[in-house]
Amino acid sequence: MYLFFTKKTIAALCFCCAVFSFTGRAFAQDRSLGRIADDSGVRISVRDTWLSESADRVLSMPRVMHDLRGGGRVELRAEAGRDEFLVVFARELRDTGQFPGWAQGSWILTRRRDTGAATRIRVFPRSDPFTYIQFRPFSTDRVQMDVVVYDAFVVRSLPLPVTMDRLYTMPLNEVLNLAGDRFPRRYFEPDPDNYCAQREFITQVRQRLPELRFADDGAVDHNGQFVYIATGLEQQDQPGLNCSGFAKYLIDGILRPITGQRLEIPPLKAPFGSRGSSFTEFWEELRDPFFGLDWIRNLSSRAWTTLRSPAFSSLNEIEVRHEPFSQLIIRSGTDSTFQSFSGFQENAGYNIEGLLPLLYTLAIDEPGRFYLAAVNEEVGPPATEANPRGRPRMRQYFHVAALVPYFNEHGVFQVAVFESAAET
Repeated sequence: MYLFFTKKTIAALCFCCAVFSFTGRAFAQDRSLGRIADDSGVRISVRDTWLSESADRVLSMPRVMHDLRGGGRVELRAEAGRDEFLVVFARELRDTGQFPGWAQGSWILTRRRDTGAATRIRVFPRSDPFTYIQFRPFSTDRVQMDVVVYDAFVVRSLPLPVTMDRLYTMPLNEVLNLAGDRFPRRYFEPDPDNYCAQREFITQVRQRLPELRFADDGAVDHNGQFVYIATGLEQQDQPGLNCSGFAKYLIDGILRPITGQRLEIPPLKAPFGSRGSSFTEFWEELRDPFFGLDWIRNLSSRAWTTLRSPAFSSLNEIEVRHEPFSQLIIRSGTDSTFQSFSGFQENAGYNIEGLLPLLYTLAIDEPGRFYLAAVNEEVGPPATEANPRGRPRMRQYFHVAALVPYFNEHGVFQVAVFESAAET
């Protein structure tokens, strides 16, 4: 299953962020990387015990609490695994008295139980268990650095001129300086104030959801009437919106205060850009395989034309076609494997397995936007005795959703998903 994304800016919404009674900085949140309190002094003091002793000795040690000179506390503890054990320098999570092991600044050494050899060091530059930096032994005088966001490697196996042993006592910022510009610092220093528009947009959508209901093939036309998308006929009884109609409802809600009118439905169904092939042309009338893709492309194009200019309405401007990672961690129970990420594929889009890290990096790289997605997969009924050849399997865009990646006022990454007149 794959997704196609189109961009939609919300920088020009009809509300103003100045009406907020708060800003991100008024709340406890993570510091910039350069201001994380250094714990290398604590690691130096326990180097010959916690970081060097045998597994049995370390695992028998009681937890110890340390105060840092730069502020904050560290809980030092050991955790046993089957073949490995962890030495955890767990920072306190935002003055809560909790030490989960992934609060900003937490530092974890993993060692083998049989030999005591170090296998990796993992550091959490944000209070987020899904974003971390890790170092692995490479040679006698080098380590390799990985940078992971939501199970995607934005940096993989970058050699650094430092030994694993030296990392035991080295301040984090000195290590990152060795990587220079190859370390993508921006992914660990989001400013919550950049996402007030998304947060207000989500609030306004949520307030209006109780007024809506789902109806198959339903949408609101340019006259404000609930109609059927396929025929344009007015809905009777209990009118509502389907996934496509709801996406139009969101875009109309942004554009109408500016233009004074809603979008017409027929132009949104028109083919947009490159898709399909000579093989699919015959089936477009029968199966309409590209409906969802054409719909979100047209919505985004009209929106960017209104909010910016016609120069921003082309496919190159509205469609997401890049990603800063090429490998994923695939988890199954307690096991994990590495898998190449194919990235954007023509006539398919992005594999859903890479959705979350893609949205995280987009939120950082393109603040102020949300995304329309067209979900697709290859479909086609199997062969039967009456129809031994079946119908050809074809990639069809069968569903549409709006995805809003953002950071809340505490700096925590979240994604709001709206589809078919509901939040899911």
